[in-house]
Amino acid sequence: MKFPFFASFIVFCILLSYEIRKHRNLEAKAEESFWEKEAAANNTRRKSLDDLDYITIPFDSLPMDALNNDPVVKEYHETLYSISEGPVVNFTGISNTDLKLKYGAPNIDLLSLYDQRYTTLARTLQSWSQILYDNACIHEAQTVLEFAVNTRTDISASYKLLSKIYQETGQSEKIKNLIPIAEGLNSPLAKHIAASLREMTD
Repeated sequence: MKFPFFASFIVFCILLSYEIRKHRNLEAKAEESFWEKEAAANNTRRKSLDDLDYITIPFDSLPMDALNNDPVVKEYHETLYSISEGPVVNFTGISNTDLKLKYGAPNIDLLSLYDQRYTTLARTLQSWSQILYDNACIHEAQTVLEFAVNTRTDISASYKLLSKIYQETGQSEKIKNLIPIAEGLNSPLAKHIAASLREMTD
């Protein structure tokens, strides 16, 4: 009885050792590939940034008059005006390595700044829309959130609140239009957001 057990144990150890070696080899290859790509990226010359998808904040169509005496809202407005003074680009889901390969290593600090502005923009729009909604400025909150979605934000709370507004204002059919937008996001949250939207249409 001991021999079959011992033989099975030996086979198990051999298989385990094989899997460990295979995993280590895959990790080594992935790391080697990463550093080769990073080296190529660091040697990429500066390229034109003319084809970037720059985001313009449409102050004329945003509800800048709503709750404009509220100190928190004023702070959001100031943040938006500050952001608008420089280029804003959404690079969510794109690594610095890929940015350097496409636009050149010398541009990486500039591109990172553009992306930081976008992150601040997306968060500010979400916070602003929430305070508008909480103060019964429903239409105004919807306007802000629809702009946020147009910038391809991956803040799930923005999609959730916008969908809630659609339901409460008899526009539930618009939730379906948000699903392909969510599915097309270059973000790890894309599937989660899309799934949440589908639940709201069931």
